[in-house]
Amino acid sequence: GIGAAARFNFPSALALDSSGNLYVADSENSTLRKISLSSGAVTTLAGMAGVPGSADGAGSAARFNYPCALALEGTGNLYVSDCRDSTIRKVVLATGAVTTLAGMTGTRGSMDGTGTAARFNTPAGLDLDGTGNLYVADSGNQAVRRVVTSTGVVTTIAGSARHNGNTDGTGASARFTGPGFMVPDGCGNLYVSDNSRHTIRKIVL
Repeated sequence: GIGAAARFNFPSALALDSSGNLYVADSENSTLRKISLSSGAVTTLAGMAGVPGSADGAGSAARFNYPCALALEGTGNLYVSDCRDSTIRKVVLATGAVTTLAGMTGTRGSMDGTGTAARFNTPAGLDLDGTGNLYVADSGNQAVRRVVTSTGVVTTIAGSARHNGNTDGTGASARFTGPGFMVPDGCGNLYVSDNSRHTIRKIVL
């Protein structure tokens, strides 16, 4: 609908494109929504309200299970943390086509690997560095992961699965407790909100 006629159910993440469109992770509805800022018109881009799942497909044929974070690529792709399915999804905005970039539906874990061979545990925040790398706050694993968007290759760059804490260090020697949101600065650093420790961390990439 338009403006106050539209409805959401726990919208939890936003991404803005250069054409005046705002994308929304409508988490409890298991959908992705699009708002035209010029008109206030709200449409459903992908997923079906109230029908969670994991199916790849286009538009309403796709299914999500509590999408909770978004990252928008300038090439017209939207990346989604599908939190309860522990996967990273890709949406082609021009067509609404949804595919699973990395992780295995409903199978939590911490393995690095390519595509469905990789595992996540409740991935939360996402951000892109502008060079084809997608960073994931893998909150259930207390780690920060990197996904190469062109290949789906996943590596752990900081933290260690199931080892929480607040220790500074390099790579697996560092500790996090509930990493949430992230932003790169374009100069080789990634800033991470370490939610349960009430701190902001810096990773030198």
